Amino acid sequence: MVVLTKPTLEQLIMKTTKPVNPLTLSQIPVVDLSSHDAKHQIVNACQEFGFFKVVNHGISMNLINKLESQAMQFFLSPQDIKEKAGPADPFGYGNKKIGNNGDVGWVEYLLLNAKPETDIEKLVSAFEEHPEVFQHALNDYLTSVTKMGCGILELMAEGLELEAKNVFSKLLMDDKSDSVFRLNYYPPCPDVQEDEINGGNLIGFGEHTDPQIISVLRSNDTSGLEIALKDGTWVSVPADSEAFFINVGDSLQVMTNGRFKSIKHRVVANSKKSRMSMIYFGGPPLNEKIAPLPSLIEREEDSLYKEFTWFEYKNTAFTSSLSHNRLGLYEKLPSKI
Repeated sequence: MVVLTKPTLEQLIMKTTKPVNPLTLSQIPVVDLSSHDAKHQIVNACQEFGFFKVVNHGISMNLINKLESQAMQFFLSPQDIKEKAGPADPFGYGNKKIGNNGDVGWVEYLLLNAKPETDIEKLVSAFEEHPEVFQHALNDYLTSVTKMGCGILELMAEGLELEAKNVFSKLLMDDKSDSVFRLNYYPPCPDVQEDEINGGNLIGFGEHTDPQIISVLRSNDTSGLEIALKDGTWVSVPADSEAFFINVGDSLQVMTNGRFKSIKHRVVANSKKSRMSMIYFGGPPLNEKIAPLPSLIEREEDSLYKEFTWFEYKNTAFTSSLSHNRLGLYEKLPSKI
């Protein structure tokens, strides 16, 4: 188990200003991908929450479990073995330090290139036995999740009645797509008792929005994910290891001219159970220009955002703290949302 020093541990205690209420199953937007009405379900969920749960997605649990098993094997390895895959620069193994702007969390992670043929040369020394098993599990998972994510984006375009069905998905399918994949492991923290944190929570991953177009999340049966509603209330999302959860990213918010809102979310750690999450972040090519789609604004002066390239926004996102309102730098007018 990773041991934190007292000062670092204190950094990870988050005081909640509002009670965190669990969402009931009936409150979570659920999209059945086998439904003829899925495109409308997706649009409604993106407008109201910027977040939804996906069922009947067609990805086998066997494929999911293979990657989770390989990832868990890595994270339970001795610390000196794991550190052979680090430091994250940006790809590789990281431990508690999130980015380069002072953010920390009770989390270990692997950040990888999301191209299905991704080379895991940096990880080979950390997977001393049969690293190819991890690579095959990773590539199979990424191929399936990328396909599902693109399918969701195409349904989204249909639901918005856009002329080009692939207006979003083509950015992820581009050979130069800047998509990444993250394995987050939140170990149990039995040393932190509830009476020590006085009603606070141990930060696993601090509050933020995702800068990309879309994020596809799958986790084990340990809860911890929390999302912020429109009124600022934080709510806990019940875990479901057989489903996927979709986050609207900042870039999609811009492309829809604020019609869809990127979801602010965070993860709190569990004192008794470990949480494992696997997240695909679908990003456009670095030179792609991101701006509101003309078909989603009535007049050019109604555009809420300045045009920027993904390279420019990515640089903004990763040189600021997690909780920073990065889109504020690119707003033309106050958001309508």
